[in-house]
Amino acid sequence: MTAAAAGLHYLLAAVWLGNGLLCKVLHLVPRHEAIVARILGPQYAAPLTRLIGLAEIGMALWVLSGRWVRLSAAAQVGLVLLMNALEFWLAPDLLLWGRLNLVFAALFALLVYYYGFRLTAPQPAAQ
Repeated sequence: MTAAAAGLHYLLAAVWLGNGLLCKVLHLVPRHEAIVARILGPQYAAPLTRLIGLAEIGMALWVLSGRWVRLSAAAQVGLVLLMNALEFWLAPDLLLWGRLNLVFAALFALLVYYYGFRLTAPQPAAQ
């Protein structure tokens, strides 16, 4: 793995771990639960937010494992774009940068794509 790929490998895992553990499971950023409440309803917002956080921690572990990199990258891109599109339409007032969050999500998705499909692409065998 190149130095750039290794750096992105840990950066991507840190993003998922930080958002999952710090923001959602430990509830250090209550705005996340407010977004879940707006989209999925307030009755189960707290446990659903923690479950989403646990899933994000799972994504961090998957990234760190280095297994099925392309599948992991595709899942990350899909989840990030889906989550941020829902937030864009249903809870823009609760987002850190409002509707501009979607731009940052798209840039993150491009970074994940670059990591998963360009930096870690299988190299042709030397002949």
